[in-house]
Amino acid sequence: MASCSATSTTLLSSTPKAFSSTNPISQTLTIPKSFNGLCKPLQSQPSRSISLTSRSHSRRTTSFVVKASVSNELPLVGNIAPDFEAEAVFDQEFIKVKLSEYIGKKYVVLFFYPLDFTFVCPTEITAFSDRHAEFEQLNTEILGVSVDSVFSHLAWVQTDRKSGGLGDLKYPLISDVTKSISKSYGVLIPDQGIALRGLFIIDKEGVIQHSTINNLAIGRSVDETKRTLQALQYVQDNPDEVCPAGWKPGEKSMKPDPKLSKEYFSAI
Repeated sequence: MASCSATSTTLLSSTPKAFSSTNPISQTLTIPKSFNGLCKPLQSQPSRSISLTSRSHSRRTTSFVVKASVSNELPLVGNIAPDFEAEAVFDQEFIKVKLSEYIGKKYVVLFFYPLDFTFVCPTEITAFSDRHAEFEQLNTEILGVSVDSVFSHLAWVQTDRKSGGLGDLKYPLISDVTKSISKSYGVLIPDQGIALRGLFIIDKEGVIQHSTINNLAIGRSVDETKRTLQALQYVQDNPDEVCPAGWKPGEKSMKPDPKLSKEYFSAI
């Protein structure tokens, strides 16, 4: 796990011992006046069956239905995303982020990373920030989460990129110091107290439609996240179609039918 071990700590950070250093980087930290506490407890949500049939279609169409089993297991694709309200850093301020506030309004790309002031993590975080406008055009918000405190997040944001920092980000970084959010999404490594690189795409109904989990040393692709999001939005807008491997906007989709699917296969 050396690839993600931290080389520094910050003020009031919840950095595990396994990732701490004896030579922390000194940070000058400006505390926003809006700070009003730490994370609130996670609000659990029941699982449900969902249909990808778009409500905007008045005609009767064939829906591609995914039924999530009702159980007490960790949430998977097809389940309602666990709600949470937590402290976050955005635009040099401490704010509150509540996942359920996006329901009915936006898609959400929720991604977890191990720790602030590490190595692979800033490459992912800044890559999503640099392309935030592309996700805005897809009516999607990006949320980053780690087990660090908001003080650590703020110090990292206030550090220049050339010095291993993040600089200003265009989306919130959420503090999961209680580790309850990471645990509820099934990405927490219990013996290390940090999260794997989990990424979840949540639709406007609050349902998890995609998840990927990478080990600590493997960074994620913004391109693939965007492509998957576009495929999700396409099938929700066209519930009688499905997207084949590698599908991109403008390419041919497929009918989920033994006979009608032959139109796709005969064209490739």
